[in-house]
Amino acid sequence: MANPMISYTERSPFMNREERVRAALAGKEVDRVPVAAWMHLSAFDQDPISLAEAEVDLTEKYDFDYIKMMPFGLYSTQDFGNQITIYCDAHKEPIVKKFAIQSQEHYDAVRAIPAIQGTYGKQIEFARELAKRRKAGTPIIQTIFSPFSTLKKMAGDRLLEDIKTIPKAVHHTLAAITATTLDFVSYNIDAGVDGFFFATQNAVRPMLTPAEFQEFGAFYDLQVIRSYAKKTWFNVAHIHGEDIYFQEIANYPINCINWHDRHTFPSLAEARALTDKCLLAGIKSAPYFVDGVLKYDDIILDGTPEEITAHVKDAIAQVDGKGLILGPGCVVNPSAPEENLMALRKAVEQ
Repeated sequence: MANPMISYTERSPFMNREERVRAALAGKEVDRVPVAAWMHLSAFDQDPISLAEAEVDLTEKYDFDYIKMMPFGLYSTQDFGNQITIYCDAHKEPIVKKFAIQSQEHYDAVRAIPAIQGTYGKQIEFARELAKRRKAGTPIIQTIFSPFSTLKKMAGDRLLEDIKTIPKAVHHTLAAITATTLDFVSYNIDAGVDGFFFATQNAVRPMLTPAEFQEFGAFYDLQVIRSYAKKTWFNVAHIHGEDIYFQEIANYPINCINWHDRHTFPSLAEARALTDKCLLAGIKSAPYFVDGVLKYDDIILDGTPEEITAHVKDAIAQVDGKGLILGPGCVVNPSAPEENLMALRKAVEQ
C-alpha cells in the first residue's frame, strides 16, 4: 500500500488531462486522481454549438479532467416517434408528452433510421463542435443509451409486461434501435470522440430477471459496445439504480465502470475486489422522484466544502487512489454551488 503521507504530485511527474485519465484507466500511478462532474445543461442542449460551448465553459471553469457529454436524456427517442415537451430551462429537463409505443403495432412499425439526421444528427454535430472547441488534451466521451433504456423511454412501464407477452415484437424494436445506435456510434467516432459513456438505466434486479436481462439487455448491449471497444480508448459503462447487475456489466468489453457507489452495492472498496477495471465513481449524487417531483441526494448540492473534501478523501482511500476516476454516480444538480464544485476539484490536490 502506498504511503498516505506522499502526495500524488510527489508520486508521479505532472500529467496533462489525457495522460492522467489514461494512467487511471490502466491502473497506473497518477500525479493526482482525475476528476469531473456533469449535469443536465437544459438551457443549452437543444443547440449543438451552444451545448458544446457550455460543456467547455464548465470544464475550464473548474479545471476538470474530462468531459462526459450531456445531450438531453431523451435524444435517442425523438426520431422514433416520442413526443417530447422541451422547456430550454436550466432547471426543467425535457419530458415525454406521449410515448411512441402504445400497442404491438407500434413495435412492429419501428425501423432503423440513419443517425446522421434529426435529433440524432444534432448530437453528432454537438460531438464535432465539442471536438473543435475542447482544450487540447481533454478527453470527451459521448453518452449513448443501451437499446433497452431507449425502448423503455419509448414505451414506458408497459415494456416490462410486453417482454413477457409479445417478446418477438420487442426484439424487433430493439434490433432497430441497436442498428441506429451502431450508426450513431460510427459517426461519433468520425467526429473525434475519445470514447463512449454507455448508460444502462434498467439493469436492475427488481425490474429484470437474470434471464430477461441477458435476453433483452446484454444481448443488444454487447452488439453496440463491441462495435467501438477496439476503436476508442475511454469506454465507460454506467449502471443506473440500485440492486444492479454490476458483475455482469463489469464483464462487458469496457475499461471503466460508473454506478451509484454511495447508494448501492458495491462500494468502491467492494468493487475493487470484484474487478480490476477502472472505477469512475466516489461522489454521492443521485436523482430520485417523490410523488412525481425530482429530488436529489447530492453532496455537491447540499454538502459543505469541508464535507466534500472529506468525501473525496474517503473515496480515494477506499482504493488507495489506484484505478480511480472521480465522478458522480449520476448527474449533479445544476443548482450546485460554485464553491462546492470548486471544492471537488481542489480536494484531489490535498
